[in-house]
Amino acid sequence: MSTPSLSAAVTLDRLTFTWPDGSIALDALSGSFGSGRTGLVGRNGAGKSTLLRLIAGELTPTSGAITASADIAYLPQRLTLDTDRRVADLLGIAGPLDAVRAITAGDVDPAHFDAVGDDWDIEARAEASLAEAGLDPSFLDRTVGELSGGEAVLVAIAGIRLRRAPITLLDEPTNNLDRHARARLSEMVRAWKGALIVVSHDIALLDLMDDTAELYGSTLSVFGGSYSQWREWLDGEQDAARQAERDAAQTLKKEKRQRIEAETKLARRAQMGRKAFEEKRVPKIIANGRKMAAQVSAGRLRTEVAGKEDAARQALDAAGHRVRDDDSMKIELPDPGVSSSRRILTIGDEARSWVVQGPERVALIGRNGVGKTTLLRRLVEAGGHADADADAGASCGGMHLPRTESSDSSVATAQVRVKAHTDRIGYLSQRVDGLDESASVVANIAAAAPHVPDKELRNRLARFLIRGATMERPVSALSGGERFRVALAKLLLADPAPHVVVLDEPTNNLDLDTVEQLVEALRAYRGAVLVVSHDDVFLQRLDLDLTLELDGEGVLQQIDDRPAPRG
Repeated sequence: MSTPSLSAAVTLDRLTFTWPDGSIALDALSGSFGSGRTGLVGRNGAGKSTLLRLIAGELTPTSGAITASADIAYLPQRLTLDTDRRVADLLGIAGPLDAVRAITAGDVDPAHFDAVGDDWDIEARAEASLAEAGLDPSFLDRTVGELSGGEAVLVAIAGIRLRRAPITLLDEPTNNLDRHARARLSEMVRAWKGALIVVSHDIALLDLMDDTAELYGSTLSVFGGSYSQWREWLDGEQDAARQAERDAAQTLKKEKRQRIEAETKLARRAQMGRKAFEEKRVPKIIANGRKMAAQVSAGRLRTEVAGKEDAARQALDAAGHRVRDDDSMKIELPDPGVSSSRRILTIGDEARSWVVQGPERVALIGRNGVGKTTLLRRLVEAGGHADADADAGASCGGMHLPRTESSDSSVATAQVRVKAHTDRIGYLSQRVDGLDESASVVANIAAAAPHVPDKELRNRLARFLIRGATMERPVSALSGGERFRVALAKLLLADPAPHVVVLDEPTNNLDLDTVEQLVEALRAYRGAVLVVSHDDVFLQRLDLDLTLELDGEGVLQQIDDRPAPRG
């Protein structure tokens, strides 16, 4: 394994964290993060987000210690759920900014001068930071709810850069970012000053890191290199471990065979000795002497072959421990019974329209802020009235669905028509915000499936790797990947099954193995799929029937080879 950076920015000493329900998230974890850029990887539920929250001081360790060499700034994974926060709050400048503006307006309260300190140019520096992230300075006076998910993430990162924190923690920073925003973030990361610890499943971002740290089985190991370099090393190590396991299994098989052969040989000798004694072919005293010698020899041989077999078994166990056998989520989407000619959706702009029929898979792409999420929300809102046009003022299930795109998106989405020809729509939102944060996992699922017996409910959750005490944990305590699995399980328990599954950035927070499971499930699904994603690799693997790109002017452009009918 390559040598990681030597200078430590964060050190963990036998760090343990236990949730209130008694489940252990981290157990006696020790290790350190260097002063450069480190990518923190691991399977969903391994404790990566929990570890960042502990380092940031949001959670208190049950035992053990965390030592940081300087102040820490933290970008949480679920930043965009706080829709009422001001952009100035995300930037971390609300106090001095409000104070400067109050003084400029004529308010000479001494408290304002104390709040400003030396930051009289805070508004100009904030606008410059927003511009560096590719954002308009006018964002400063908006709320998070007026921004797209990607815009909110870029604002928060701009704020961290503005504060010049010596140590920065970023939890899934590329979630919701389009390719242009990801390019901006990559530029910022390349020029980052200070220690940077990034939790991400974005390989392109992880390949910008100096070191790769893996959290696996409450062990933190650090590799001196990028994610791709670490992955190559790990794959080679696992290939060697599997070969060692096969060799050890063959050795054990050989030692077992030799033990059986030895036992057979000893049994023949014993039988011949008994026969000679019974036939009195040798004097009794000599026969007894031979018998004792044979017993000693047999005992020595048994000890020798048993020792070799035990050693071979221990070698096989040791080799087996090196081989990883991680559980994978079992996603099986229900059969909605949709015929290939059944109209499901109609999507169009002022010039054209497209009809989605039967089990077709459609992608809607476009830059952050053009209104893709708003369009999906309108579709879901209108889903209770089949064959009705989507209406931004409608409600779904008596609950108003909040805006999640920037205000500019209203221009684009006003030009786009989306019509559902079914009221059976399954929806997974970008922010996975359809769950009761204070209720347990089981309670959330039971609310969606009140007639399913508790035991069956728990068995179904286990297929999504939600087991044991995690089922009783409140949703607010789950990692991003766990939240997604719970939301997906809730969707799959719908009865009757949805005719169309609508997914908004479904690969956010998912490890690569879980994304693989999701791809296979969606490709096998017999209903329609409408997905918004900036993950090009994910979309390519879905075998899409149609890809539409929405621009800022409300124009839909087909970017595949399917004929575009006039609507």
